[in-house]
Amino acid sequence: MPKTIKKVGVLTSGGDSPGMNAAIRSVVRTCAYHNIECIGIYRGYQGMIEGDFKEMGPRSVNNIVNKGGTILKSARSTEFRTPEGRKKAHENLVKAGIDALVVIGGDGTFTGGLLFNSEFDFPVMGIPGTIDNDIFGTSHTLGYDTALNTVVDVIDKIRDTASSHNRLFFVEVMGRDAGHIALNAGIGAGAEEILIPEEDLGLDRLLESLQKSKASGKSSSIVVIAEGDKIGKNVFELKDYVDANLPEYDVRVSVLGHMQRGGSPSCFDRVLASRLGVKAVESLIEGKSSYMVGLQNDKVTLTPLEQAIKGKTEIDRELLRVSDIMST
Repeated sequence: MPKTIKKVGVLTSGGDSPGMNAAIRSVVRTCAYHNIECIGIYRGYQGMIEGDFKEMGPRSVNNIVNKGGTILKSARSTEFRTPEGRKKAHENLVKAGIDALVVIGGDGTFTGGLLFNSEFDFPVMGIPGTIDNDIFGTSHTLGYDTALNTVVDVIDKIRDTASSHNRLFFVEVMGRDAGHIALNAGIGAGAEEILIPEEDLGLDRLLESLQKSKASGKSSSIVVIAEGDKIGKNVFELKDYVDANLPEYDVRVSVLGHMQRGGSPSCFDRVLASRLGVKAVESLIEGKSSYMVGLQNDKVTLTPLEQAIKGKTEIDRELLRVSDIMST
């Protein structure tokens, strides 16, 4: 028999992403709808160890659906990686009367939640929050759509100055292990070339592509690079290589960095967060545990946390083909 859930704790962990606040709001209000208490846990697993809890009601999450970041704050916890740290966290949850957890974050957050569940048989549900969109079991993670729109907007502005000065811009976007942002934003912004970790373009082909663009009459070019791309040690080394081999180009570098993680979430991310929050809480009420709620074929689904952690997301091969055609 699944235990009755009377009080749910919610936390955000790892890197922040737009839509986390909307997810917190959804969890809090779904709990209220089902007459369940909700406790906000500040600073992720570290706050759980320190007992940094606060009761949250429907009015405590007013006017946060439009805000980026996370009102519960986020922190990485080395102490939670130890059995002693997790034991202390569990004692704090029991003392506070918390029956189940909703954890919002990426694979590191889910790894912590899965381990905690296995050690203490404590119900845990995960909501994927990371702009990289690199979590298996969902077509979209919270913040991904917002990050895409941010990147496209910035590249549009960069193209204006690139065209004015006949320049080649290397634009580095986030994506240490996955090229989803680079590929989709590159197509959306009309980039001449897109470099991602999943595809080794090679320096020779890059030079050939840039030469072809120049010969076809393009006076400026945009190359979007995922930070995890392996073509060079870093984007600045790539710039130096092109400078040396294609002196006719005036090359500039723009690293977009953390601006991609900030800002007001898009409508898509707000709706997605609301849907996932409802599913997470209602799944706990139904006695389910150790799942991630995600979106597949526009349906909210459950994926075992272990699969979400270990599974690999695949790059869309059709988008690669579209990218090649559009760069003609």
